[in-house]
Parts: sequence; C-alpha cells; structure tokens
Amino acid sequence: MLRKGGKVVTIPLAPRTARAIDLAIGERVDGPIFLGRDGARLDRHATWRIVRRLARKAGINKPVGPHTLRHAFITAALDAGVPLRDVQEAASHADPRTTMRYDRARVSLDRHATYIVAAFIAGAAR
Repeated sequence: MLRKGGKVVTIPLAPRTARAIDLAIGERVDGPIFLGRDGARLDRHATWRIVRRLARKAGINKPVGPHTLRHAFITAALDAGVPLRDVQEAASHADPRTTMRYDRARVSLDRHATYIVAAFIAGAAR
C-alpha cells in the first residue's frame, strides 16, 4: 500500500478480506483493486457515494463516509484491548496522541496503569 509521502507499507489482511479482494480482482494482475462500472479506478467521490449508499441501506441515518469506517476500526481496536502502539501503527499516526483521541475508554480507571500494575502485583504476591 502507498501511504503519505510515497511510503510503501505492507498491510496484513484478515482472511475474509483477502478473499473478498481476490474476488474483486479476478484474474487481473495489475492496476487498481476497485473499479467502477466503467472499468476505471474508483475515485474518492465514488467511494464516498458507495459508503453513504450502503449505510443508508443498512438503516444508518447518520452521515457516514470512508473516514467513519477508519474511525470505527481504530475505536474497535482500542476497545478490544489492542495496545496503543499497535493501533497507532495500523492507523499510520505519527503521534500517539492522535490515536488516543479515538480511545473512548481512556477515562476508565480499570484500564489505568496504576490499577493494572496493582492487580499484577497482587496476583504475583499470592
């Protein structure tokens, strides 16, 4: 994948995602993954329209766009307990504070380092 600044990165895909991409590209070996009906590369506007249409079809009446999906991924990863550094890397955030803005549970004392270390020490003392 090509990131900002022309940096090439390898992104792991979940097996289900990899299968969907394999189906989308068929026998093609180069060019864009996603094509419009006319066979041309999807531009950002077309992608926006597709995401918005699928959200409406799913009964979501709030504004939804591609960045909403990115936000949902980052939030879900943090909620699932993926370490901040790993989520930061997956999101290609240069600064961990950017990633931390997505962390809804950051105000939860249960996840505060003080409580985690205290529980660890209490368990080790047994």
